[in-house]
Amino acid sequence: MIFAVAPAAIGLSGWPAALSYALAGIHLLMTLLTDFPAGVIKVIPIVLHQWVERIVGPLLIILAFVAMNETYARAFFVAMGVIIFAVERLTAYRSTTD
Repeated sequence: MIFAVAPAAIGLSGWPAALSYALAGIHLLMTLLTDFPAGVIKVIPIVLHQWVERIVGPLLIILAFVAMNETYARAFFVAMGVIIFAVERLTAYRSTTD
């Protein structure tokens, strides 16, 4: 939800806004398709979901420093990268079949 409202809430524009909207959609799809309690269709193994978060978190932080010029866009993507990585590290991932 945060990725979906960020462009309007903090004034992201251009490719940072597009990235934010894309990540909102991807996150929603991953949530709906992952084999865990919030998943609806459960076709993505929870371990794959975990690896995506493990990679995306640090990647957002790197991307923010390498490719973003606006301070607020950089701060937003660094914060989201830290949050995603922290959630990945602090979550005990289990599928619904465990």
